Amino acid sequence: MAHFAQLDENNTVIQVAVVHNNELLDNGTESESKGITFCQSIFGIDTVWKQTSYNCSFRKNFAGVGFKYDALRDAFLETKPYDNWTLNNTTCKWEAPIPYPTDGRRHAWDGYTNSWRDVGERLATPVENI
Repeated sequence: MAHFAQLDENNTVIQVAVVHNNELLDNGTESESKGITFCQSIFGIDTVWKQTSYNCSFRKNFAGVGFKYDALRDAFLETKPYDNWTLNNTTCKWEAPIPYPTDGRRHAWDGYTNSWRDVGERLATPVENI
């Protein structure tokens, strides 16, 4: 099965459709354009589609609703989770300003303290936000 992401006018993914591989075949070879034509035959000729890879073998990330398609990088980008995170141009994934701990425990990013917190700890909540 192949997956295709429908884009709106801002290159934001609004849905992901599953397409049988038989719909992509062009003389025995899979063709993204055949998949796009198939999607347009169902959802409308004026719709915009890009193929996405479930195992991330192309376009860096599997597209999800709300992701942006970056034409310059030919990649799907998740929404930036925090203002101080930066995009890794090789992986096209957002990275925290502090590397993820390597202590073998699970951690979650605490946006209030800008640090990794052990999942078992209660995340800090500022008094003004309660």
